[in-house]
Amino acid sequence: MTTLATAAPPVRFGDLVAAEWIKMRSLRSTAWTLSLSTLFVLGSAAAASLADRQHLAGTALESPDFLCFDAFPPAGYVTLMLVAGSIGAITMVSEYGSGLIRTTTVAVPARREVVLAKAATVATVWAVVGVVVSLASLLLSQAILSGSDAGVPITHPGVGRALLAAVLVAPVCALIGLGLGVLVRHSAAAVLATCFSLLILPMLFAPTNQWSADVNQLMVVSAWRRLVQTWGQLPGDPIQGATVTESWAVLLVWPLVTLALALLVIRRRDV
Repeated sequence: MTTLATAAPPVRFGDLVAAEWIKMRSLRSTAWTLSLSTLFVLGSAAAASLADRQHLAGTALESPDFLCFDAFPPAGYVTLMLVAGSIGAITMVSEYGSGLIRTTTVAVPARREVVLAKAATVATVWAVVGVVVSLASLLLSQAILSGSDAGVPITHPGVGRALLAAVLVAPVCALIGLGLGVLVRHSAAAVLATCFSLLILPMLFAPTNQWSADVNQLMVVSAWRRLVQTWGQLPGDPIQGATVTESWAVLLVWPLVTLALALLVIRRRDV
């Protein structure tokens, strides 16, 4: 009697996400990277808050708006963006470098689903990090500043928006890095492309005149700065800044475009 082999059930998307999570958590460097990034951002927030608290000692505070920025210091968050983007890029290109991508594509020929599973896993992990870091840095900075009666409550206008932007910027950068990793497929080049897009490119368009400022405002770091800036446009500033809606659009478009390009290219390339 001939026994017919039973076809294996199709791989579900949830299975792909679970496999990607196992790959990520099995690396010791993942926990170390996430922990050190969190501590660095919190240290930056504490340092900025302590500096402002000392500066404000014995002075009357007219407006607390700028003090909310202490919870989201550029030094800490730009570093977080670069780390998230680099990890996102390495998540993809490491499989090309090790040759594991061949095993992956044999097990799951649907390459686009693999990329989407990686994107879902990376975005979720960095979103959790974003929630922890943003809430902790806000609470820490306001605890320090409250000693000088300069704390800004979470109900203050613009603080909720700043908090949400601080949560989302890490997964946004991780997805950008992942997309660039698919496009470049070389570890060093992918990380370099990610860092160039997130940090160096905005520096090439300093907001010294309107056209340069318009290009600068299309960058992720500039959009993040606008969203965490609770005081809006300063009166008398000759350079027209981006609106809140435009800044949200920038944070949305960058990962969507890079992922769309990645999904388009992944089907046209050999592994």
